[in-house]
Amino acid sequence: MKDSGTTQCLLFEGLSSKRVEIRFSGEATSSDGGAVLLKEADQRLGLIESMSKSISDRRDSTRVKHEMEALISQRVYALACGYEDGNDAAKLSSDPVMKLISGRDPSGEDLASQPSISRFENAVRRADLLRLGTGIMETVVKSQRRRLSGRAEKITIDLDQTDDTVHGEQQLSLFNGYYRSYCFIPLLGAMTFNDEAEQIPFAAVLRAGNAPDKRGAIGVLRRLLPMLRKAFPKARIYVRLDAGFAAPEILDYLDEEGLFYAVGFGQNSVLNRVCAPLMRRVRRESKESGKTERRFTSTNYAALRWSKTRNVVIKAEVTRIKDREPRDNPRYVVTNIPQDPQTLYQDFYCQRGEFENRIKELKHDLKIDRTSCSKFLANQFRVLLTLAAYILLQELRLKARLTPLARATVGRLRLVLIKVGGRTSLSAAVLSPDYS
Repeated sequence: MKDSGTTQCLLFEGLSSKRVEIRFSGEATSSDGGAVLLKEADQRLGLIESMSKSISDRRDSTRVKHEMEALISQRVYALACGYEDGNDAAKLSSDPVMKLISGRDPSGEDLASQPSISRFENAVRRADLLRLGTGIMETVVKSQRRRLSGRAEKITIDLDQTDDTVHGEQQLSLFNGYYRSYCFIPLLGAMTFNDEAEQIPFAAVLRAGNAPDKRGAIGVLRRLLPMLRKAFPKARIYVRLDAGFAAPEILDYLDEEGLFYAVGFGQNSVLNRVCAPLMRRVRRESKESGKTERRFTSTNYAALRWSKTRNVVIKAEVTRIKDREPRDNPRYVVTNIPQDPQTLYQDFYCQRGEFENRIKELKHDLKIDRTSCSKFLANQFRVLLTLAAYILLQELRLKARLTPLARATVGRLRLVLIKVGGRTSLSAAVLSPDYS
């Protein structure tokens, strides 16, 4: 950040035999010099331009001081740089690098103030947010089509939820018995292409604190699938979901769309009886080896509310942890993928656990759970802005795929690439009209 008013220095005694002096002032300096990389990433993606077109500007045009694209740029870049609060605008509005990447002259007028950012976040409407979420999704799909030149044999979609604990009286923040807190329950989505390790988040839907896992899942897929099929017409599309999504209407939808799927399914007395002989065998093997043992099989099963019989993969497992009693751990997965049970479970379904790392990045590195606005729609807007910041940082990670940063978290990327001190200087040269 620019330090516009601090001129003092500190003298430290005892650190060295020589005089140690640290100054905190400097003209046109910023602690986020590497943020210009975010601007470059956005120019490749066209993300912020797409977002700005999604929001209807209802302000009096004669009194507009900050254009929509500048406001979105300021907020998204600030989030990517680690400034998750709207209050941070009070310090960032005069930062020369932030002004530069937000489309302002570094030596010119300041960016939006904290009150302006607050009004901006609270002015969005439901229709704006629907267009915004769809626009982000389209941008992600288009960028991956360009990256892969349209060649993808397999696309895997992961949907999952997390808790977003609140500490105020935000609209629709309700008590959730499972998480034992007042919270929101965001639904998050990511996609993986072929057998790549990188997962690409594409959706973030804020939901009330009492929302069931399945709420919104079909709506997200209905928006995404036409985009994927248009961009990658020859790709096979797979869906992985945990047991909370195993509702009859979701399974029917996946079948109707012709998708390959693996969906976790909760225990019940029927499946436990089918699993019992295999569990007895696994208990004997675990007792003999003294280690965790597991076996796999499958069966045809039809729950009472299902429209048809489906294949269920069964994992019979006894887990052993030092100084603890052995524990039975049967697991079930509903699937239509033609693979042997062990391969399906271990090599495909269990890989959905990697999505937890993307969720941790969004929560811990980018603070997607900083939903402190009183209005629900304003908090949904914050969630989408944070998703956009993640997408820009991930674009940097994709470009660094041949470097040691290929698997770095976005927090690590920010520390190494963005948090670089820099001073902005302006040239008196006249720029040509096509300069970019």
